[in-house]
Order: sequence, then structure tokens, then C-alpha cells
Amino acid sequence: MFSSLVLAATLAAAPAPRSASAAQTVVHVPQLDAMGGLSAFLARAGTHSAMLRPEAWRAELHPFLVIDPTKPETLSASGLDPAGPATVSLRADGRVSCMRVKDAKTFQAKAAEAMTAAGGADVKPTTSKGVTSVSVKRSAGGAMGYALKGTEVCAFGAIDEAGAALLKESVKLVGKAPAPDARLGKVPGAAYLATGGTVVGLDGTGNVLKVEGTAVKLPLPPFQAKGTSPYAAMQPTGMLFSRVAVAPAGVQQAVGSLRATIQAVCPECPKEQVQSVADAVAKQLTGNLLVNMDNVQVRGSLRAPEVRFFSVKQALAAEVTDAAAVKSALAPLGNFPGAKTLADGWALAVKGGSVFVRLKDKQLVVGNDEAVTQATLAALPAAGAKQERAADFTLDPQKLARGLGQVGLSDVLADEQLAALFAVSSELGPLLERSERITGWMDSAPGGAHRFSMTWTLPESK
Repeated sequence: MFSSLVLAATLAAAPAPRSASAAQTVVHVPQLDAMGGLSAFLARAGTHSAMLRPEAWRAELHPFLVIDPTKPETLSASGLDPAGPATVSLRADGRVSCMRVKDAKTFQAKAAEAMTAAGGADVKPTTSKGVTSVSVKRSAGGAMGYALKGTEVCAFGAIDEAGAALLKESVKLVGKAPAPDARLGKVPGAAYLATGGTVVGLDGTGNVLKVEGTAVKLPLPPFQAKGTSPYAAMQPTGMLFSRVAVAPAGVQQAVGSLRATIQAVCPECPKEQVQSVADAVAKQLTGNLLVNMDNVQVRGSLRAPEVRFFSVKQALAAEVTDAAAVKSALAPLGNFPGAKTLADGWALAVKGGSVFVRLKDKQLVVGNDEAVTQATLAALPAAGAKQERAADFTLDPQKLARGLGQVGLSDVLADEQLAALFAVSSELGPLLERSERITGWMDSAPGGAHRFSMTWTLPESK
């Protein structure tokens, strides 16, 4: 009984978007006039990134009306309610935008003007079972129109011959009250984005963007907050600093990823022995990990695996249960090609550089740069401390911008992944260079999902 009441309360508090069926992506704003803080951040960030400027995305809010949620008068002038909700559903055959009407006559007049200007001749509404609807063809192709019932309206813009289907969908959407979406109720936000298995809530102020969400099928191991971590008291440094508590079921996955990377840059290393060492070490790990990516220095073409690996100067630390057992498990490394024995571990000369594997008490540190590896070892604290989240991170946006800026044009033309990085650098690089910090956390969620949060901070405006 109690659980049923909790579920009912949760659903009642959850946003209720009028989402079209078969929507690939849904954007929902529970209250348009509550977007002031988020809009203020986007407006400021947009001075350095064109894609974040309000004018770059506000045209997507409605298929044929020009409205700006940052200017309530544009909504009122179109007969829409500035304090009402908005839901935009993007489908393969077009989009549907549902909002609340404050003045139906004004809305219909403005809609008729816009549709006539777009080539939709003879805009004649029809009314059936309390729903007033319009559907006209556009001179540029496709169709547009709306369905209006009471104070609810859903407008559509259809591709090719999908006008009838989207009109029918719009009529259905205004015909009944929308159901609360429990996915959106799990995260806070002034605006929501849902696509695939990912739901994101967005909010902000003039200099801070808050992002919180849930996602399924991320290529990450399951996390499990352990309360105490040997890395919790360490001060974040470098480009990316992350403390992670991996669940027992995910330790093998995490080790397997590192093993595959090392094998790629050391094809001469005996594959069976590399696998054997990795399996033996995985059994001794507690799941507490530290990732320290200090900086990016690209030397050559990033299409080569070894160049990619050594471009990010980094070290990974992992807590072990039995240092003696780990040392014994790692002993075969001394017989690998190019191996050099150190006082506290080994250095493996591989294609493109050296991999350092070192032990300090119950800390195993693996790095691809001697200076970063040494610095990580030296910074390891003598005692652990409480860690609030299963995973947290601190990102230096300026170092990230400099790293992204090192992707070469020849690599961009030959590799889709590198082309994507180049696009991110071109679009967000100037904003990253002018940002103060980016922090966040991540936890596991039921059903193999992950919950995440990010805070992007710009310097205080002067």
C-alpha cells in the first residue's frame, strides 16, 4: 500500500509531455516562463558557440510560428500562453509541437497568416467532435497544420506525404490529458530532452548550466558507491580527474578495456600471458579506481592506435586487496618484449612510448607517461576518505579545448570519429577556452542504466 502511494505521488509530480507516437526525440518544457535561467546561460554561452545561441534553436519550437520563449510577448502575440508547457516531438516524417493557447482567435489568425505565407492557400479550419483542425500543403513541399481543442493545440510540419498522419496524431494528442512521464520525474530540470534510452534535464543561471539525466546501454561498467575511497581526499589536477567505484560485476570489464588497449600498442606481447595477467590482477581489485588524464600532446596521425594512446598523458590507479598477490600476478611482465624492471614495478617499451606498471603499498598504478605516473604515485594519500558518489569527475575545459584543437585535418578527412572530435572542437572550443570548470558525478541505476550529473561553470560576469 505504501509503495503504491509513493509511486502515485511520483507520477503526479512527473512532467506530462504531449509526446507524439513514434517520436525519435522529445523536447519538453513544463513551464515556458520558467526557462529564464537556462536561457540566460545559453545566451551567454552562445556568444562563443553558435549552436547554443537561443536564435539557433528557438525556431525549432514551432513548425510555422516565430516565437521566442525568452520573450513572453512573442508567445502572447501569437495567442499562446507564456506560462504554459511546450512539447516538441521529432519524428522521421516531421515534427509535432504542442502548447497551451491563451487566446484561440489570435492563435488561429496568426496561424492562418503564417500558413498562407508558406504557400498554404485556402486555410479553412474544420471542427469535429470539439476539435478544430487545419491541414494545408506547403509550396516548399510537405504539409503543415494544427489541431485545437479548448486551450490545447498541437501544430505539425510534415515531410512529403505525411500530412494526414501527423494531423491524425495532433488530433489524438489534444483529445486527452497527457500521462505523467516517470522517466522525466526522476531528474530535475526546467527543460527535458528524451532520445533513445537517454533522458536529460536542463536548468541554469547566467553562468552555470546544470545537466542531470539517466541513460541505458552506456559502454561503462556498473558502479557501486562504497562509502570510503583511497582517492576521495585527493585534489583534482590535470585535464580530467575522476574517482570511480566499480561494482564487483564490472571489474573484469574495466580491466578488459585496459588490457585490450595495451595489447593494441604491444602486439608482440604474448596474448595469452597478457590475458592471464589481467585476469589474475582483476581478482585482487577492490573496484576503487582513479583516472588522471593530465594533458594532450599529439605526435603524429591519430589514426594510428599507438598515437591515440600516447596522445593523452595519463595514469590509472587501482586499489588492491593483496599487494603481494598482485606483485606475483604481474611478475610475467618482466619477460615481455622490451620490459625493464624497476624498483617498484616494470616499464614496457611498446610502439610509440612506454607503459609503466608500478606498485605502492595497496595501490597499482598504470600510466603511459613517466612524469604523470610519478606525480600520481606521489599524490596518493596514506588514508582513505568518504566518497559521496560512485563516480565523480573534474574537467579542465581550457586543457580540453587545447587537446581537441590538436586533431589534424588529414585525420578528420579519413576518420569519422576524429571528424566528430574536430566538429566539437570547432563548435565548443572557443566556449571551453572561456569556461571556468566542469564537474559531475555518475551512479548506477536499476535495469543496467546510469544516472549522471554535470555542472558547467563560466566565470562570473563583470
